[in-house]
Amino acid sequence: MSTERMENRPKMNHYDLGVIGSGLGGLICAAIFALEGKKVCVLEKNKQIGGMLQSYSRNRVIFDSGVHYVGGLDKGQNLYRIFDYLGIMDKLKIQRLDDDVFDEISFCDDPVRYKFAQGYENFIRTLSEQFPSEEPAIRKYCDDIRQICRKFPLYNLHSGDYIETLSALEQDTKAYIESITSDRKLQRVLAGNNFLYAGEGNKTPLYVHALISNHYIESSYRFINGSSQVARELSKQITSRQGRILKHCKVIRLVEHEEKISFAELEDGRKFYAPLFISNVHPKNTLDMIEGKTLKAAYKKRIKGLENTISFFAVNVVLKKNSFPYLNYNINYWNNKVPWIDLSQAETLSRIGYVMYFSKSQKNDYYSDGVTILSYMDFREVEKWKNTHNTVGEESDRGDDYHVFKETKARDLFELVEKRFPGFSSLIQSYYCMTPLTGRDYSGNDDGTLYGFAKDFRDPLKTFISPRTKISNLLLTGQGINLHGVLGVSISALNTCSIVFGMPYLISKIKDA
Repeated sequence: MSTERMENRPKMNHYDLGVIGSGLGGLICAAIFALEGKKVCVLEKNKQIGGMLQSYSRNRVIFDSGVHYVGGLDKGQNLYRIFDYLGIMDKLKIQRLDDDVFDEISFCDDPVRYKFAQGYENFIRTLSEQFPSEEPAIRKYCDDIRQICRKFPLYNLHSGDYIETLSALEQDTKAYIESITSDRKLQRVLAGNNFLYAGEGNKTPLYVHALISNHYIESSYRFINGSSQVARELSKQITSRQGRILKHCKVIRLVEHEEKISFAELEDGRKFYAPLFISNVHPKNTLDMIEGKTLKAAYKKRIKGLENTISFFAVNVVLKKNSFPYLNYNINYWNNKVPWIDLSQAETLSRIGYVMYFSKSQKNDYYSDGVTILSYMDFREVEKWKNTHNTVGEESDRGDDYHVFKETKARDLFELVEKRFPGFSSLIQSYYCMTPLTGRDYSGNDDGTLYGFAKDFRDPLKTFISPRTKISNLLLTGQGINLHGVLGVSISALNTCSIVFGMPYLISKIKDA
């Protein structure tokens, strides 16, 4: 682009980096660039930043939209080190979950409540007490999980040879678990917290299970008064270094000129210029914004054709005062005998089980003020309302039939909870439902997907999306890029930024911190 064209741009809307979307990945990228002295602008379509980090209050109870607990936050562990480098670790209000049970696993046909404990030796000891003859299998499981994690250099925050990583991609989680033990109860218990990755039998790769499970076994924490504090503290790091975060700014076009993105145009017509853009929006939606011919049709077809993971139905429940004890762990309950998703049964997915998270408040240590109950839901169940939106910038009433639909699903979910907690329904003061449409409207994806693209061990490289695009000044980040969850998105953001700064440089910065 010519110097004359550059000089004609409005100076107030010219930055070193433009970030589209203020989800965790976008905020981390913006913070890294700000730490490096770059002038950054983050454009967010909603009134609240953070994507699925968002929290909101109902009846003075704080609920999280998507991040209900997090792993790897003990001092020296991977997520701790990333957050420490970003300057936010000592600002976060968190509580460590119970050492002897951070996740409880239970099934409708089994009265025993199985415990996942923190720390590998504690995990082995606790589970072996419930499966005395299976200690060798449990120990092998833990050894294998750690061995797989060692094959991913960036997961361990060091540069390395990625050739070894390839050998870890082509294993099936379900088949692996069945190979180490013939005990059917233990098989399903080891897969019992797969709400963390939306596990499909005979499809979900073992590395996904390993990378996710490992950092929760290493340490598990709950946010006090909401996960939005992560977004808030990252925003302070950005704005304290002359960066800008602009809300109510919906990007509708990324306009190419000479095979580069020249500017991002908002719905209101404003244009923002930068020599580099990072999109934190789902890759499919990012493609819809691009006006230009640099990206080939084959690339667009490949991305558009990728299958997303299943979406969710969640109910945030305000409990009657001092009626339900605060549990410092999570409940994974399965109404099915096996904890695997069967996508052919779309309308029954919300009844196969749920995970329950307890809101942690600074005000009350003994009683819980609220709980979030999350189950699966296929987007096809809400497709009749897909042309409606419900955000601050674009608000519409989806109609009485939508409200009836949500009420019916909520009552079904409460019936399941009653199996684990008899009398639970009588303790409800009020509740608020979230459907795949909620996830779509507030996280910038196209169908409310829980965890981005669905991974398949039979074709593992298909869903590995490079943060680079053929447009040289457009990079991608977020959970649609390789790994989901707070840790996965944080690592993906590092990977995106390494294209500019180099991975050895970023790793050295993290180590120095």
